[in-house]
Amino acid sequence: MMAGRLSFRNITALAPMVRVGTLPMRLLALDYGADVVYCEELIDIKMAQCHRVVNEVLETVDFVAPDDRVMFRTCEKEKDRVVFQMGTADPDRALIVARLVENDVAAIDVNMGCPKEYSTKGGMGAALLSDPDKIEAILRKLVTGVSIPVTCKIRILPSLEETIGLVRRIEKTGVTAVAVHGRFKDERPRHPVHCDYIQAVSQAVSIPVIANGGSLDLVKTNKDIEEFRKATGASSVMLARSAMWNASVFRSRGTLPVEEVMEDYLKYAFRYENHAFNSKYCLCQMLRDKVESPLGKQLQAAQTNAEISEAYGMKEFYQQNQDRLQTKRDSLQSSSQPDRPVMDGDVTTMAVKFERREYPPHITPKMFLLEWSRKEKLEQPQYEVVQRAQDRAFQAIVTLSKKKYRSTLWEKSKKFAEQAAAVVCLRILGIPEGRIGEEDSGLICKRKRDGKTMTNGTTEGEEASIKRRSTENTQETENLESEATIAVAVANGDHHEPDAPPKRP
Repeated sequence: MMAGRLSFRNITALAPMVRVGTLPMRLLALDYGADVVYCEELIDIKMAQCHRVVNEVLETVDFVAPDDRVMFRTCEKEKDRVVFQMGTADPDRALIVARLVENDVAAIDVNMGCPKEYSTKGGMGAALLSDPDKIEAILRKLVTGVSIPVTCKIRILPSLEETIGLVRRIEKTGVTAVAVHGRFKDERPRHPVHCDYIQAVSQAVSIPVIANGGSLDLVKTNKDIEEFRKATGASSVMLARSAMWNASVFRSRGTLPVEEVMEDYLKYAFRYENHAFNSKYCLCQMLRDKVESPLGKQLQAAQTNAEISEAYGMKEFYQQNQDRLQTKRDSLQSSSQPDRPVMDGDVTTMAVKFERREYPPHITPKMFLLEWSRKEKLEQPQYEVVQRAQDRAFQAIVTLSKKKYRSTLWEKSKKFAEQAAAVVCLRILGIPEGRIGEEDSGLICKRKRDGKTMTNGTTEGEEASIKRRSTENTQETENLESEATIAVAVANGDHHEPDAPPKRP
């Protein structure tokens, strides 16, 4: 083993579990004492289409699909202990994916044990067990093609001789370790684990063998982990359902109440903006037979992280985290965007944020732009708003005289986004925008400057002016603040599950 490479001897690991093995659960397991954590199985075809993105707001590395779905998210805290597990049946594609992620994970694992259809279709997962030539081809390609350890996870074959023969063949490919789930392909968790098979495999090869499958009968507490290790003769132990039900099973000082574990989990889920549906799934697994309790029913009814935080009495924590992330977004946007005009296609852009405190109570940039357009006998400004899926922030384009203007920064509301676009337009055209301390331009009469602000964000004078102009002209100008706005909604995404991967935050 090269210095700094992950060791698989004498470790306890969080097993790869679909929907469960996302970043919050992996970090939680590490906190409680797991030595190594595996991500959920990720399919090579989907991963090969991803590009690597450094998420400066969350301080993560995201692997993002062409449709903006985050297929895999990791962070510095787990970098030297997270194993990336892939589903593959193609050596070349497996290598493409391994090279894509190898600088951000500690090892690569190939799933050769999952018996479920979403894994076995296309020859992946447990389907590989009947094709040892392909197993060998995939593993050799990975071992020689990447700089980090390569492992695989299998199920036992119908006979002990076949199982030992396969594992010895796997060992010759140069893999660092092999995890053995002690059940046959057609067996399910309710069936007893075959410790004798794992023990025989452990004695037959020199590489570390990681025992898996003991959650139902053998591993209830942290002390049971060592008993399972002894019963199988394995170098290490990998836990799936025991950890899914209560991740503090990794804790040497004993398990914690599941209520405390769920709260710890949610802190990571909120910190890394885990998708609400994925968080709900993991929390329901922890609740187990209490899923129909009042808390369980409130959790199942929740549709957003904010609603989940209310169910668990963590609303204040959630909001503080949201505020912190938004402050970071604003800071990064301001520092990375130059305060000068830049053409983006046919749109003139600037990094401008609308600060309400910089304007008198009854004055807005939109008001100045509207009055200037009237003075110049131009069609009134038209606003188009888009909403970003990951944080529901807004951005607007204002069109005036067939020219478009937009701020590159995102705002917390549609109205603020429109105001920011108006500021960009005004500054580009060299028109006053009404900021405090700015010399009176005469664009806004005293009645409007002193006017009462209406509930829709316009002043009393502006509202009256809009209505008068609407009556005299066309319905296009009715209620400038609302009906003249074209809202383009962007659908919110799902967190990665076999049928619904997540949108990028």
